[in-house]
Amino acid sequence: MISALLLSFAVIFVAELGDKSQLMAMMFALRYRWWVVLTAILAATTAVHVLSVAIGHYLGAALPTHLLGLIAGAMFVFFGLWTLRGDSLSAEEASRAQRATAPAFFVVTSAFMLAELGDKTMLATVTLAADNNWLGVWIGSTIGMVAADALAILVGAVAGKHLPERVIQIAAAVLFLLFGAFMVIENVFPAAPVPAVVGGAAAVVAVLALIVRALPERLRPAVLRPGRQGSALQEEPVTSPRGRD
Repeated sequence: MISALLLSFAVIFVAELGDKSQLMAMMFALRYRWWVVLTAILAATTAVHVLSVAIGHYLGAALPTHLLGLIAGAMFVFFGLWTLRGDSLSAEEASRAQRATAPAFFVVTSAFMLAELGDKTMLATVTLAADNNWLGVWIGSTIGMVAADALAILVGAVAGKHLPERVIQIAAAVLFLLFGAFMVIENVFPAAPVPAVVGGAAAVVAVLALIVRALPERLRPAVLRPGRQGSALQEEPVTSPRGRD
């Protein structure tokens, strides 16, 4: 269980960096007290990840381990590409974060539950629970997400400034791509030594980087285009005072 907890914590923490849930956490922290926002995020994450773990656990019981490894690797490559693409708040989500008038706890809880349904952190939790101890995955994924969002809350509540996403977003994407490529190669070539698998995964990521770099600028992810400034939050500034609820 401990290994599943640590693995889930690391994966979900990385998945949450630069995610729209972090943007929402930062925006809510500019309006409400930090402990209200953090408690609401904990409640929403606990509920969503119970569902995720249940789906992954029962799915995993019906699939062979080898196939699960390939599926998990492919999913993590997908998470890496998703992270590289970037995430931003829709007008509806930004409005919900800025103008909500209901009690803070219920506003934040409902907003995060809606934002996480079908998000990459939920899919990552499902994938992990399919091949690991469900209790460890549930605890680790919940703590990982809350810890990542706590960073955003700290910035919103204490500094009142926006974290630059570029480096964080690229680093998170690379980690996901490396992890996914490693799992795919490991399951396709189970007899390969670990250094060879690591080298192969690094080579795959390097080739993908060269392909993306060769693309016309208009086809590249926004984070890799020259002159990209700031974060998605700067496009939707929050003007409401914090600390009222």
